Amino acid sequence: MSVPDPTSSTVHAVEALMIDHFRNEPFHNLSLIYQSRIDAAVPGGTCSDHALNFVAAGVRAGLDVSLHSGFIDEQEIHRLARIQIGTRRYFADVGNGWPAIKLYPADAAISFRCFGMAFRTEIAGDRVRVFHDKLGKETLLMEIETHCKPDAQIRADIERRFSSGIVYPFSKSIRFSQIVGSRFLFLRGPRLEIYSENEFDCIEGIEESEVPAVLLEHFGFDIRPFLHDLPHEI
Repeated sequence: MSVPDPTSSTVHAVEALMIDHFRNEPFHNLSLIYQSRIDAAVPGGTCSDHALNFVAAGVRAGLDVSLHSGFIDEQEIHRLARIQIGTRRYFADVGNGWPAIKLYPADAAISFRCFGMAFRTEIAGDRVRVFHDKLGKETLLMEIETHCKPDAQIRADIERRFSSGIVYPFSKSIRFSQIVGSRFLFLRGPRLEIYSENEFDCIEGIEESEVPAVLLEHFGFDIRPFLHDLPHEI
């Protein structure tokens, strides 16, 4: 009789937690776009919010989990979670906006597909390089240094993330993404991109004034009651 591998079982359990996270906590930048704490009515947020929430959930689940940082375009502006399972180190990227539903090992390259997209990693010295292929075009999504940065330093970086002058890829237009049913939906500016295993669809030309209705219809979140006191007309 074969003995179950406890490391493999823990990896599967963490990945199940990740999928649950992608289904229940959307990636979004509502507070930036609307200049309001409107996101208090919607779970999730940007990468830092996701990393903090996932680490807290992992601690409650008894995991050896900590905050970690990643690089986008050589800027250390991304946050994710680091999980130690036995003698191996893994990274959970639950907050980059795309459905990275598998753990990235620090010591081995992997690849996987989901919702018609492909993800793969390369190990390059002390970095894990993450590539993302959608609609036949592959890009370097991020790089993760495998050494550990002090948790307190990452939390301090998070505290000043929007006051340090950093311009993020999502700074100027709406971002909202989530696994909904068997599809992955990503609202990016005027486009709602809809990904599934065998199909891609896109709704173009969404106006700013239409965003609340789109969020309600496609994601099930009604932000309209929270727009009344905003400084500009929606």
